[in-house]
Order: sequence, then structure tokens, then C-alpha cells
Amino acid sequence: MSTIRLTMAQALVKFLDNQYLSVDGEEIKFVRGVMGIFGHGNVTGLGEALERMTGELEFIQGKNEQGMVHAAAAYAKQKNRRQIYACTSSIGPGALNMATAAATATVNRIPVLLLPGDNFAGRQPDPVLQQLEVQGDYTVAATDAFKPVSKYWDRIVRPEQLMASLLQAMRVLTDPAETGAVTLALPQDVQTEAYDYPAAFFARRVHYADRRPAAPDAARRAAEAIAGKRRPLIVAGGGVLYAEAADDLRRFAEAFGIPVAETQAGKSAMPWNHPLALGGVGTTGTLAANRIAAEADVVIGVGTRFSDFTTASKSAFRRPDVAFVNLNVSAFDAVKLEGVAVTADARTGLAALRAELAARGYGSGYAEGEIAALKAEWDREVDRLYALEREDGLTQTRALGVINGFVGPSDVVVCAAGSLPGDLHRVWRTTEPKTYHMEYGFSCMGYEVSGAFGAALAEPERDVYAFVGDGSYLMLHSELVTAIQEGVKLTVLLLDNHGFQCIHNLQRGHGSDGFGNEFRFRSKTTGRLNGAYMPIDFAMHARSLGAAAYTAHTAEELVDALRRAKEEEGPVLIEIKVLPGTNTDGYESWWHVGVPEVSASDKVVAAHGRMQTALTAARPY
Repeated sequence: MSTIRLTMAQALVKFLDNQYLSVDGEEIKFVRGVMGIFGHGNVTGLGEALERMTGELEFIQGKNEQGMVHAAAAYAKQKNRRQIYACTSSIGPGALNMATAAATATVNRIPVLLLPGDNFAGRQPDPVLQQLEVQGDYTVAATDAFKPVSKYWDRIVRPEQLMASLLQAMRVLTDPAETGAVTLALPQDVQTEAYDYPAAFFARRVHYADRRPAAPDAARRAAEAIAGKRRPLIVAGGGVLYAEAADDLRRFAEAFGIPVAETQAGKSAMPWNHPLALGGVGTTGTLAANRIAAEADVVIGVGTRFSDFTTASKSAFRRPDVAFVNLNVSAFDAVKLEGVAVTADARTGLAALRAELAARGYGSGYAEGEIAALKAEWDREVDRLYALEREDGLTQTRALGVINGFVGPSDVVVCAAGSLPGDLHRVWRTTEPKTYHMEYGFSCMGYEVSGAFGAALAEPERDVYAFVGDGSYLMLHSELVTAIQEGVKLTVLLLDNHGFQCIHNLQRGHGSDGFGNEFRFRSKTTGRLNGAYMPIDFAMHARSLGAAAYTAHTAEELVDALRRAKEEEGPVLIEIKVLPGTNTDGYESWWHVGVPEVSASDKVVAAHGRMQTALTAARPY
């Protein structure tokens, strides 16, 4: 057998450079490159291998370990999980900085390959710098923290172990039902150890993401569950977009007159102005979608994991006789809410279910004009919110209306946390698929700028806009520097509302007077953080990093800033001063959060009573 003598790290790089993914007969290079920050745990091993590599992998220098993994995940998400970046860090804090982003990827079913350095397998110099020592179990390292947030985890303590481990890693990374973060912990000494690897191991390898067909019996059972129902509702999740099944979904809905609501991950699967498109559903849903959901007698979930926001903590679907049909590539998600499970790719599953329903001559039983009337009412509400003016400043919904009117139909907006996801889910109008990139599985503050960088890497031909609040921006904005370094254009839309206003609104809605969530100076009178707002110049901060920056206080200034940003060649930040508390809320939805049963505040006790009442209308599981 022909062999090649390489270090473990060199073999890893060589292998990754020759992996391809085939979907519908089209092959794409699966690993585009590696994002990394070097330290003593990886610089002389994986760092040397990347420096001397002769292949096509691209190296991007991250500025924060969490940020670069967010960027890699956003890249994979925008690529419909068909191409990835790997991410490498040193041991200790460098590795653990990636753990939050690993969880973000896993929760959202997005493939990322993490290659953190690890303790010396040989243990001669122990304890080394940044090594975690657990006295009762010396095999534990910082990288063990990745086990609960990874879909596959391994520690390579001998160079020959790499071969079997990489095959398993690729299995998970390329499987739409199992994918998420994959972590291979790499002891720093083992990275540099040589082994005679079989040359065949580095041959071009094609992995096949075959579309999973629906079992005929499953499609039949699903059709039978739908056939007797007159008020069906489709809930479109991210699986529709990852399967590139937006057109299939639209044709399915049109064939049977079924309205479509969208999750955060599924938004943009239907054009907002389609007659059957109701918009977002659940806690952050539209009035139209939530009213239809309340009276639906069957809910057809396509590619959704039915999170608490989608189901309004299981209170959105209120009919006692409501049934669920769950079409999902993952059996884990397909069995939720005791639904009829159809484990299949969204495209093939919709085709099978359509054939079964057509054979039965099925059609929904909505009254003529019912859906159109609800849509018209909601469209008027969005128009009102987009035009909402106040003399004391710019409202958040007015700012969104200005931006929505400016961006092109193919532009991509990225967001993750704060009050903006709720507003965008309700009022943002999309006409093309994959133009709404929301990380709302983990709702990870700090994803926004990094995610926009990853999305822009994935689709450089589109304009990419990051919606971010001042709180999220302060948490993590480092990959703005990476975007500048790489010459990647993105526009950061920073809506400054003086703090964590989403949670400020939440706590006040449950009896609090407001505590610890606004960016205020400490008052010398009260001793609390309820003094004047802190004046932070975010535009100046962005300029100090090398980005172009503008500030807008009015709708007119915002339009001017957007036009100027469009002409810039590199990254831009627009600081938008908005009035706190001018986000959307309500629309006949609910979210279950724990409220104290006893409190010194009568308002808190009353809020607990309202929570208990709401629970009586929610499904118990």
C-alpha cells in the first residue's frame, strides 16, 4: 500500500482539502477553508500545516474565537449547509470561546467543524499553560465542554486515529438530519507527530446528501390526517429553504388553498404579498397568522422544530381537535406535538403528500375572502407601523420601514437577538428566498456582525445588512475588522436604544418597574443604574476600526446614510438613534416565562396570575 508520511495536522489539512458534497447531481467543494486564531496549542501543529499546504483551502484570520465560528455557521447557513469553513483555536480560553458558537450551530442544525487545541497527550510538561486540571479525573480538559454542544466529539490521542474519526465527522457534517457542530480535540503534541498514512485516504472523496423520500405509508397516514380537516395551516421552517423547496411549498399551498405561516428560520420561503402568505407565526407572529393558527384544525409543519416561539409556548393552536402533520428530515423533530411523522426531505415529502391529497380531491374549506381580509388588515397595520412618527425621535418600526423600502429584493438581512427579531418577523417584507437570515434557535447576542460577514462571504454578489442592537454590538463586533481585512462588503445597521430593551420590556410586562437593563449611569441619589443614559458614539467606534460610518437621528438622515453606504466599497456602520420601547408586541400571542408566585410587588403577583390563566389554554406537552 502506498503511504505518505505526514504529521497528524498535515494529514488533517490534506484530507479536508479533498472533500466534496453532491446534491441533486451537483458537486461542490465541501470545505472552503479554515478560520483560525493561533496560540501555543495549535500554531506549531495545525498552523504549520496550513502555512505549508499546497491545496486550495483558504485561511481567514479570526479576531474572536466565538465570532469566527458564528461567521462559519452563517456561511454554511447561507449556503444551505452545502459548504463549510473549519475553525481552529488554541487550548483553554481560545477553545472555550468557541463553545457558545458551537451550541448556536447545533441548535440551528448548521454544520461547523471545530478543531481546538488540547492538552499534551504525552503529559510530560503537564500542567501546561491554560491547562484545566481536574484532580479526580485527569483525562478531563477544557475541550470536554464541547460534548453537550456538539453532534459529534472526539479527541485524537494517536495520529492514526484521525482517519476513522474524520470519516465519522464527515458523516455528521453532511447529514441534514444529524448535522451541527463537530468537535475534534487535537492535543498539541499529537498534532506534530508523524504517521505513514495510506495515500488512498487523501483521494478525492464525494459525500452524497441524497434527498430522503417519504415512506408511502407515512405519506398516506399524513394525507388521511389532513383529508377530513377544513382549516389547515402550513408552518414553514428552515428545512424548506435548506432543501431549496420554496417553489414546491408555494405550489403545494396553491393546489389545496392552504395558507402558509413562517418560523424565523423559514421566513422568505413565501413572498410576503402572496395571497396565501400570512407571515410569521407564534410569539413574534402577525395578527393574520395567529388568528388562523388559533382556529386551525390541522397544522402541517414543514421543516420546523416547533420551538416555543413558533407555538407561542404551545398556546397558538387552540382547537381541542387540532391535529399535527410533521414533515421533517429529522425523526427527532418529526414526532413533536404527537404529530403524524413524515420523515423526509421537504421537497420529496411535499411531492408525496401532494400526490396523496390530490388523489383524494382535497381542498381547504376557508370562507371566500377570509384569508384576504386578514392579510389586508395586517398589511394596513404594517403600513401604520412603518409610517409611525413621533416628535421626540425616530421609532424603531419607522426605521425598519425606511430600510425595507431602500434595500433591494435580493439583499440579505442578518439578525439574531433583542427586540429586532420580533419586529422583523412581523413586519419585514421579503419577496425572494434566502434574503432573511435570522439566527433564532439560540438567539445568540453577538452573532449579527459575524453572521453578516459569513453571509457576505457565501454570497458576495448580494448586499448584506446586519441588524444589531447596541447591546449585541457591544458584546461582539470583532469580525467587522476581519471583514475590513478581507475586503468583504457588509453594512451594519446599529439601532441604538440605550440598552437591553427587549428584556427591559419583558420584565416590565411581568410586574417589574425596570431593573438593570438600560445603559444608564449609576445615580448618586439612588445608588442604582437609573441615572442619565450613557452617550456612546458607535459611529466613532466603527471609524476607529477602519469602517466607514454614519449616524441617523431622523428618517431623512437614515435614507441619506443608506445611500452613502451603498456607494462605499468596504464595510459600513450606520448608527440609528431610535426611541426605546417603540418595538412591536402582542398581536394575540403569548410567551411562557416564569413569574414569581410570591413577591413584595402586587404587580408581580398579578402577572403570576395571568401566567397561570394563560397556561390553562396551552398544551401540556
